[in-house]
Amino acid sequence: MPFFKVDNITIFSYFNEVMQTSQQINKTKIFCKATARQRLLAGLVLLAVAAFLGFLRLAATGRIDIDRWVDPCGVKQRYGLTCPTCGMTTSAITFAKGKIFEAFYIQPAGALFCCVLVAAGFLALLTAAFGLYFSFINRFFSEVKVKYIILTLLIIVCAGWAVTLARALAEKN
Repeated sequence: MPFFKVDNITIFSYFNEVMQTSQQINKTKIFCKATARQRLLAGLVLLAVAAFLGFLRLAATGRIDIDRWVDPCGVKQRYGLTCPTCGMTTSAITFAKGKIFEAFYIQPAGALFCCVLVAAGFLALLTAAFGLYFSFINRFFSEVKVKYIILTLLIIVCAGWAVTLARALAEKN
């Protein structure tokens, strides 16, 4: 049988078992086969992300009245200044409309969180549908402690607040 008719999967398996580690295609183990539990969890994450982004999309098109779900900012009404989460909803809805740069202008932290959700949804799709589990996910969650993740989220929210607060103060003057 000529070499060109050999299945690519067979070639991939053959070369990964026979060749030295430095010559293998997936030598760094970027991904591996997902277990049934990992695929189930990825499917749940994918459903949650899709539901949230779908809700935002329905709110962006006017099919859901977002004002029923989210009250106006009490801090802004009382003190006239933005709170740390002011603009998050507007930014997320603008992101759902596809205006990503405008979403970053409105509230950088809100748009960044939406980008992270999209990336998490994409990785969850690859894991749930195709069984590709990325090894950096395990490394990330084993090496990074939860308190550092929370601290990073707080810094991102504070940085977004600083931007919106500076913009609000500049508009007042």
